[in-house]
Amino acid sequence: MPVLALTIVTTTSSNLSSGIPTATSGYEDSLDVPFDDDMGGDRETLVTQEIPVRVLAPDTVAGLHEPRCREPDVHILLPPLLQLKSISDRFTKLAVAEARAGGVAATATTRLEIAANMHGCLKLSIRSDAMNISSLWTDLSNPELDPGQVPGGENGIADHPSSRMKLLGSADGRSDEGWAVVRIDGRDWGKVMSVGRLGGRVIACERRIELQVGGESQC
Repeated sequence: MPVLALTIVTTTSSNLSSGIPTATSGYEDSLDVPFDDDMGGDRETLVTQEIPVRVLAPDTVAGLHEPRCREPDVHILLPPLLQLKSISDRFTKLAVAEARAGGVAATATTRLEIAANMHGCLKLSIRSDAMNISSLWTDLSNPELDPGQVPGGENGIADHPSSRMKLLGSADGRSDEGWAVVRIDGRDWGKVMSVGRLGGRVIACERRIELQVGGESQC
């Protein structure tokens, strides 16, 4: 049976001077400690998890490819992800509380609206019959495109959707023009923002296309 083996090596304390396993080592680990082991020392514990997998045939693998998406209208560096997640979760909780109070299904009211422009502005909003709240970030970075990564090189960048979006909107975020907008489930977005525990900065592309999030197609 083919398996995917995941292995981790951890360091645990093996303090048996009191005859009682420590909280870090656990009862089972303490039984593995030899009698001549150093009292109060640290030792390595090897944990392996084997997960059954299915091996794909070569002709099946040949048909796998990344989603084909058109070029983004806006590309922007997000603010600190923990900050963005905190505000997103707060907006989602407000929407869920309102839905429960009105007897409405929460899934229909937790759609966050994420908008960005090519002047360093990002807006997070949530709208319903009873509330309309938003947070606006300015002075964010819109990274320059690499001509080597854009079809057509310099000419491709000149005709790129983001280059046309630079001609619209303003850096203070007050203009209604130049925004690329997507709507997404707030709880799914909160899960995406959890990557902030691994890295503090990511690049987000705002596209006027269909997004696949949480197994559900959303625009």
